[in-house]
Amino acid sequence: MAWIVLVLAGLFEVAMALSLKLSNGFTHLWWSLSFLTTAVLSFGLLSYAIKTLEVGTAYAVWTGIGAAGTAVLGMLLLGDQVSAGRLLFIGLILAGVIGLRTLA
Repeated sequence: MAWIVLVLAGLFEVAMALSLKLSNGFTHLWWSLSFLTTAVLSFGLLSYAIKTLEVGTAYAVWTGIGAAGTAVLGMLLLGDQVSAGRLLFIGLILAGVIGLRTLA
């Protein structure tokens, strides 16, 4: 159950990062509120997950999901640069997340 919660926390981290970008420096109310809501959910779920999981592993997985997910959605939705190198290294981040889960 803790792993499912951790993945959800990572997905909320992605939403948090995208909301932060779209809040335009907290000048757009709804995106700013979205940022605050998803931040609380993400950190709250991470806090719950580390009651059971090792903190280093959980934090690495959480940030990996957040970094990779944000990078991919940035490319798909926000016009961020797409390149073979970026995709390769995002894949390596995901491989690290999967490896940590496999070893845990």
